[in-house]
Amino acid sequence: MTEWDIRKLQILRTLSERGTVTATAEVLRMTPSAVSQQLSNLSKQLGVPLLVAHGRRVRLTDAAHLVLRHAEAVFAQLERADAELAGYLQGEAGEVRVGAFSTAVPALVVPAVAALRLSHPAVEVRIREAEAAEAYELLAGGDVDLAISLAAHAPTARDPRFTRVPLLADPLDVALPAGHPLASAEGLRLADLSGEAWIFGGSGPWSEITTAACEAAGFVPEQAHSAAGWTAILAMVEAEMGVALVPRMAVGGERRTGVVTRVLNADQPLRHVIAAVRRGAEGGTAVGRVLDALREVARGQGGHP
Repeated sequence: MTEWDIRKLQILRTLSERGTVTATAEVLRMTPSAVSQQLSNLSKQLGVPLLVAHGRRVRLTDAAHLVLRHAEAVFAQLERADAELAGYLQGEAGEVRVGAFSTAVPALVVPAVAALRLSHPAVEVRIREAEAAEAYELLAGGDVDLAISLAAHAPTARDPRFTRVPLLADPLDVALPAGHPLASAEGLRLADLSGEAWIFGGSGPWSEITTAACEAAGFVPEQAHSAAGWTAILAMVEAEMGVALVPRMAVGGERRTGVVTRVLNADQPLRHVIAAVRRGAEGGTAVGRVLDALREVARGQGGHP
């Protein structure tokens, strides 16, 4: 393959613009002999004559003009690369791949991306939905640059592979059928629902979160139905098939007229949402912009980790 030397191509382009070796040397702060030597070397590298004598001056050959036509495309691409690199160094450009659990995507990631499009449009975010544990596997394997997960189901803060960033303390509310006797009860506590039929996942993070919250309130929940998606869970609550703990962040867009969501005043359980990056990557400017945007969205939701 032909060897293309960018510096020598720049000299050839300047000669085409300035017309003489002397003028080219002045612009490039070189000696005329150095300019001539560099162009001679380029001619040998490409295997074609680039200059011919024309009186006391030199003239570019047809081959030289052909080379310059292609070189201009290269120079234009390098200019774009320089501009993007400058933006990257200033935190204005870069691609960040985000792995996030399902409810965090619409509640946190999408609003953060929307804000970044206005404040830092050259920061590109690619989203990959993943379960809480899978997000960390993707992060460790280099498949994503930032993982959003639940603190209870993430590696510990002592794990040397990751830097964890708290985002949100998401309250868990109780979803009750609209006609339930406790739907309008004052001072509702989780323990008041110990005798109810419960709806939650059969396994995984949400099963553990529900059972842990109920056990902390002094009872083991009786699981009447198993479901993982909030649409399915709320549909069963609306049909008076049971009650459920629902994260406030997850059900914002799942309002149903037959469901009453009650805040637990005395024993409000929480789930802690965190972001994580590979240790050391938090200093990356594009990653930092995404983290800042996520924190801002979390603050807007009233979350305090």
